[in-house]
Amino acid sequence: MTDGPFDGAEVLPVSQLVPRGLSWPEAPRWYDGSLYVSDMYAGRIVRISDDGSIETVVDATTRETIDGAELVTVGTGWLPDGRLLINSMNEKVVLVWDGTSLDVYADLREIAQSPINDMVVDAEGRAYITQMGFDLWAGELPEDSPIIVVEPDGSARIFESAGQFGGANGIGITADGKTVITAENIGVKIAAFDLDEAGEAVNRRVIAPSPPISPGVGPDGIAVDEQGGVWYGLPGSEHVVHITADGVMDYVVRLPWEDGIAVACALGGEDRRTLFITAGQEVMDKEKSVEESEGTVWTVQVPVGAGVARP
Repeated sequence: MTDGPFDGAEVLPVSQLVPRGLSWPEAPRWYDGSLYVSDMYAGRIVRISDDGSIETVVDATTRETIDGAELVTVGTGWLPDGRLLINSMNEKVVLVWDGTSLDVYADLREIAQSPINDMVVDAEGRAYITQMGFDLWAGELPEDSPIIVVEPDGSARIFESAGQFGGANGIGITADGKTVITAENIGVKIAAFDLDEAGEAVNRRVIAPSPPISPGVGPDGIAVDEQGGVWYGLPGSEHVVHITADGVMDYVVRLPWEDGIAVACALGGEDRRTLFITAGQEVMDKEKSVEESEGTVWTVQVPVGAGVARP
């Protein structure tokens, strides 16, 4: 058991899967029996094998960005037909990869107020896109911002019924498909809302604040388990935390500080009870992050699997 901000949580042991070779590794996903990671500053989506080897699946640097925007690949998700969606952060577009070509699936430039971030795709192919609300790298001050919905036909709109969020980041959907959960990085909490029969947001609530490690250290990428619990990374620290559906913190994972800070996580493996954690060393300097490629991936065996929760 731990003390301090993680008082009472059980510490789970962690093993390293990938010792280096990634820039800032984001949005880990388990799909069709494999782990995928967005190698953010390298502009690619990679597949990680069981032995930790890295294979490039999509190289987004092969296309010319809109208006010369700097390419940064972030959140990903699969459509029901198997096509892969990829958020291009600074372009403010969602890309689609069909196994051969990489094209624009949804152009969010007219409705996104800031760089876009993570995503989750539901069983019908509706994508929920988070945005930062401000440009961190340009030194802008934080602002609340809404979630964006991209419908299965590629049309996009502000998800007004859900309201505004303080830097919504990681996002997931519970196993029953009825609740959306997101990590408010600037709001420093895990929030949720239910979906009514029309697909609109109702019953918005806070599941739990994130631990008071230091000012401004809020949650990042998340993984939702089949009981509605949430794992989330705490960038600015070496910790990944689990809370129950009722907001009780019961487990924590500590990475070696010298090996990077915890970014995001995903539940995968044969029974989806392996927690994959991505960690990075350099988030503010893109060139240094790519050049040094010190991003890592870790694994933890956890008591509750994901089932059909998303992502």
